[in-house]
Amino acid sequence: MAASFRPDIQGLRALAVGGVVAYHFGLTALPGGFAGVDIFFVISGWLITTHLMQEIGDTGRLDLWRFYARRARRLLPAALFVILATLAAGYFILAPQEQALYSRGAMFASAYAINLWLLRWSFDYFAADATSNPFIHFWSLSVEEQFYLAWPALLLLAAWLRPGRRMAVAVIGVAGLASFAACLWLTSAAPAWAFYFSPLRAWEFAAGGLATLVPVALLQRRAWLRPALGWLGLALIAAAYLCLSEDLPFPGWYALLPVAGTVLVLLSGVGQEQTYRRTNGLTNWQALGPAATLSLQPLQWIGTLSYSLYLWHWPVIVYAGMLAPDLTVPQRLGCGVLALALSVLTYHLIENPARRGRWLTAGARALVPALALTGAGVAVAYANAHLAERNIGPEQRGIEQAAEKPSIARALDKSCLADFQTVTPKPCVFGAADAAHTVVLFGDSHADHWSTPLIEAAKRNDTKVVTYLKSSCRASRLSTFNTVLKRDYTECDAWREQAIADIIQARPRLVVISEFSIGNLTRDLPAAARAAETARWQAGLRSTLQAFSRAGVETAVIRDTPINASFADSCVARALWWREAPSPHCDTPRADAANDSTAATERAVVMSVPDTLYVDLTDRFCGATACHVVIGGQLAFRDRHHLATAFAETLEGPLERALF
Repeated sequence: MAASFRPDIQGLRALAVGGVVAYHFGLTALPGGFAGVDIFFVISGWLITTHLMQEIGDTGRLDLWRFYARRARRLLPAALFVILATLAAGYFILAPQEQALYSRGAMFASAYAINLWLLRWSFDYFAADATSNPFIHFWSLSVEEQFYLAWPALLLLAAWLRPGRRMAVAVIGVAGLASFAACLWLTSAAPAWAFYFSPLRAWEFAAGGLATLVPVALLQRRAWLRPALGWLGLALIAAAYLCLSEDLPFPGWYALLPVAGTVLVLLSGVGQEQTYRRTNGLTNWQALGPAATLSLQPLQWIGTLSYSLYLWHWPVIVYAGMLAPDLTVPQRLGCGVLALALSVLTYHLIENPARRGRWLTAGARALVPALALTGAGVAVAYANAHLAERNIGPEQRGIEQAAEKPSIARALDKSCLADFQTVTPKPCVFGAADAAHTVVLFGDSHADHWSTPLIEAAKRNDTKVVTYLKSSCRASRLSTFNTVLKRDYTECDAWREQAIADIIQARPRLVVISEFSIGNLTRDLPAAARAAETARWQAGLRSTLQAFSRAGVETAVIRDTPINASFADSCVARALWWREAPSPHCDTPRADAANDSTAATERAVVMSVPDTLYVDLTDRFCGATACHVVIGGQLAFRDRHHLATAFAETLEGPLERALF
């Protein structure tokens, strides 16, 4: 066994992949399990810096061909196998348009550039629609591979400036600090870039690299220091897993928890490699504090499989969720067993033989099989994308077009639905300027999807419609947390107050309010917290309605649309591909979708305010037992809870009767 092998690092790999798998499989007890990826980044920085610095110190140069050959042997075969298997399974599970989209993701995953593709399409790792992308987890492997391309050059620069540890510390430190500063800034300004862009994650690799340059003597002076560092590091990792969540701005400052924890655990084992080599066992490691835990055989086994397990776990749970949207705990455990079994097979049949085989040898000729593997993955994914596009039939194309058709308001001007940063309301006017009456539509994107039938109904009643719409900003005076910005949505509060003042000054005949009324109640909350949040929402709605009532402006509140269990467009498209009827496969039980009890609370608030009307069209979407995503042969929703525009047009008559 190699002298450099450290079982604590293998145990850290097990903790890292365990956290990621637990998070993706919905284990709510570990809401920060996604930070396991950061542990992997620090480990990579540690190991690669150790190997490269040793080679530079011994020879004064780097054999880059040999370095990249090792990386190719380690990463390419298993990754390509999982990509191809995922594409093959996707043919039977994904709708053709999904196959086409995600095959393009597979192309970039094969070339270790999917993080850049995700940035291009603004995929949010924590967004609900990310759960249908079977290749999104390859982003971290792309970041690692891009690190491997840049890091040797950085270390060679340090050696060229001045050989030795101090210059390496200076160069890595400056690069790491610059990366960290940029990451902090963009975590708020451009969260997707901070998350996916490899230069903004470089500081995590740099932290591992700097840790390798800490003098061993500094850690050996006090016997208690290394175990203390190890236990503190494990405590920080545990805190990251238990306390972080997708609602926090990440990476930013919060990524310091798993990064610092991993660095401390790595430092706690410095200088012990030879001890392990002499005993060829765990006896002396068991006296080193946290290493005893990390060296346990189950962790060693999971650590060995960690790469294959990381590759497999995500497509398994994504496809399982598509086949059975409401996975039970036993079903999720079954998915975990399946992912583990596939990992064992992949490790023993592909990953390990490829790493030990001679088909990827050192030297320039190692690039030939490496490029062949990468090219094969890109070519197969490209061909699969074009094959999938040919399989999109008229029904599939109709679903796609129905989901993409914008409302009348957004078709006229996208800025009619203000973005997150906008604080100044922009009224958009629809209808004749000299119309006898004016109706204002006020709210968020759930108001926007009513703009189509409202504008058409108003035309027949000599009325123009003025819209005040802002994305994710409810009309209710309720400060909320924005899950995209990862902070309090202060822009919404400022925009809302100005919009209310402008509307009152204009004195329209009627203000129509629609909003994602229970958006703050859709997450799992303890009973007490849910009651408090409900009361806060009621107070916010009442305050808005009273402001209009006191000004003598009548108001109508449209009950919010149901929340479906799955994305309607994707679910219906898959059902058609499977030659199944969309209903009942894509329908959601009314008890789960319609939120009848919350609507009753909303109605009570509305009816308690003078000159206010409550409009309830829920029976247009839901029967006594289920809410439907296909109604009258039309796609009713474009996602989980926004009306498809073509279907919204059919609600013009009911809305006109309710309001005019």
